[in-house]
Amino acid sequence: MTITSIMTSDAGLYKLKILGSPSSEKIFSTVPVKERETVTLCTGVVNPDDFMIWCFNGTLIAEINGHPTKNCTDDQCKDGDERFRDRLKLDHQTGSLTITNITITDSGLYKLQINSSSCSIIRSFSVTVIVSVMEGDCVTLHTGVKTKQQDRIRWYFNDIRIAQITGDLSKICTDVQCDGKFRDRLELDSQTGYLTITNIMTSDAGLYKLKILGSPSSEKIFNVTVHGEKTLPVKERETVTLCTGVVYPDDVMIWCFNDTLIAEINGHPTKICTDDQCKDSDERFRDRLKLDNQTGSLTITNTRTTDSGLYKLEINSSRFSITRSFSVTVTANSASVRKINYFNIMEAFAVLLHTIKAAQNENSAKQQKKKKTV
Repeated sequence: MTITSIMTSDAGLYKLKILGSPSSEKIFSTVPVKERETVTLCTGVVNPDDFMIWCFNGTLIAEINGHPTKNCTDDQCKDGDERFRDRLKLDHQTGSLTITNITITDSGLYKLQINSSSCSIIRSFSVTVIVSVMEGDCVTLHTGVKTKQQDRIRWYFNDIRIAQITGDLSKICTDVQCDGKFRDRLELDSQTGYLTITNIMTSDAGLYKLKILGSPSSEKIFNVTVHGEKTLPVKERETVTLCTGVVYPDDVMIWCFNDTLIAEINGHPTKICTDDQCKDSDERFRDRLKLDNQTGSLTITNTRTTDSGLYKLEINSSRFSITRSFSVTVTANSASVRKINYFNIMEAFAVLLHTIKAAQNENSAKQQKKKKTV
């Protein structure tokens, strides 16, 4: 069955039943989830005597076989490279699988096979982890693997191929179907398969699918959302916070102002530009920066017009890399303008008085000289 021109109203569970002896059933569903959230893949009603196997991209990660539940931290799941260690929970009553603290590398196809004396059910869950970026950002989608010579990597955007690696050669958007959409804005690492999108636009939002063809094959899906540009107008003396979005403690973060380091988080206590490594910033922000070590957000207090400029944030993690820019414009407030105007007027008035007095003195001197002559 093929569904063309699919709409939001088409969302839901699609069930395939094959009638026979024994009968079989296949169920397909899509599960979008944000990083660090918890997701539960529900099986429905399962009987205690059912035999169940959970696989991720073709690799066994959990099973119920009449004995106590086993998941991929056990010996039989050693091929799962322990990516889910301590993050899987298996309900031995229902067979439902819960993934905690989910990451982008958990994107992919989860298959559940249920075997009983009466029927066989195969259920597929396509899990996509959302990557949220801002317009103009530079984002890198990580594969989580290093390619081998025989591996073939292909990247798709909304099911259209945009990049590929065959052997050690990489190709980017040179195919006709790319139609120049990403031309000159894609970078593909031929060693790792990482895909970088520069100067990202709202039209770039959608599903990015990574296919690694080899033995075994694997697939990952990235749901990229793009929000509007980040131009922040602020008045002098106000406080402004540059928000990063959701950032996690293991991320390395660097803040720069006009290409000068002003703050960073690198697993150690946060550092701001009053520290030694920020000495090149000429201490313009001394005692006016606050860095949230949980989110990475940067707050500037008591802003000045000299704080106007481009602030860049670089976020690096094992899952993705993002370079984000904030354009901050600080304008003088009305009180400052009135103060400036007041001093300008007083200065002009003083000059005028001085000029008048000088003219009067000169005129008086001329009159006295004239009297002496007479």
